[in-house]
Amino acid sequence: MKRVSLKDIATELGVSTATVSLVLNGKNEKGRVSKKMTQKILDKAAELNYVPNTLAKGLKMGKSRTIGLIVADVSNLFFGTLALYIQIFAEEKGYSVIIGNTNEQLKAMENAINFLYARQVEGLIITATEKSQHLLQKLTNTKMPFVLVDRSFPELSVTSVLINNYEISYRSTEQLIQKGCKRIGLVTYKQDHYHINERRRGCEDALKHAGMYDPDIMEEVRYDFLESDTRRAIGNLMSKKDKIDGVFFTTNSISINGVKELIKKNINIQKDIQIMCFDENDAFYILPYAVPFIKQPIKEMAKNAVELLIDHIEMKSEETKQVVLEAELVLNENRRYL
Repeated sequence: MKRVSLKDIATELGVSTATVSLVLNGKNEKGRVSKKMTQKILDKAAELNYVPNTLAKGLKMGKSRTIGLIVADVSNLFFGTLALYIQIFAEEKGYSVIIGNTNEQLKAMENAINFLYARQVEGLIITATEKSQHLLQKLTNTKMPFVLVDRSFPELSVTSVLINNYEISYRSTEQLIQKGCKRIGLVTYKQDHYHINERRRGCEDALKHAGMYDPDIMEEVRYDFLESDTRRAIGNLMSKKDKIDGVFFTTNSISINGVKELIKKNINIQKDIQIMCFDENDAFYILPYAVPFIKQPIKEMAKNAVELLIDHIEMKSEETKQVVLEAELVLNENRRYL
């Protein structure tokens, strides 16, 4: 369908494009266009379903009022919710959002950056892929405003919004120990991501300090083979001669797959084995037992990311900031076991 332009409306009414522009752009304050003609223009615009080309208007002013959002996996509940809140907060500030998805692929992240740059977005919010430091350094060199959310690289001085991954993982592992677990395994991604490393470090340190650490029950899974690798990891843990009575899952995608494998093996979760999961999931509430989890402040993460990015864009600030938010340990102990 052809986009209706100011010229189309002007032709329909037999007036100049400038006259239509004055009315539809709200610049008729001095009454240069009569009230009768103003109403005709407004009625004709409504009749033809005229939609202002805000991108073209913004580019004419040197601003697109658009930001790009690059997420690792939009199908993942965490990233989907994060994207929703980022869009809400950005629109409240008068910005539109264009979303790119990487599926944890470095090349896909590079392509998304190039695409969004070509669309003249004013800034980027990024959940960076593994080994993407050079792409972020390039953005820094080109003065493109951007904010990392959920992930960061300590060696880079960039603005980021994170959670207290180490501390919350340490506390969550302590909770498993307090529940009476003596042999606690870990299932985590085989990735060199700072946030994943911090979650693993928090869990392992809590186990070491309790004299319970065993490297043989620290399992890794690959993102591209998550289902099969999780099946293998759970199989390895459950086949140990010394019985495993606790498992810490470091992401929501691993948690769901891990719980599914335990159920398949007829393991009585929270009776035969205690678990601790990263991120809330609706599936936890239909299970016949309580599932404790780490709740990330997704809404606050999104709000901070948008505010920091817009500050970089509008204030032309190059100062970098690191915001670390507190995650919450939700035990669900008031739920009844069946």
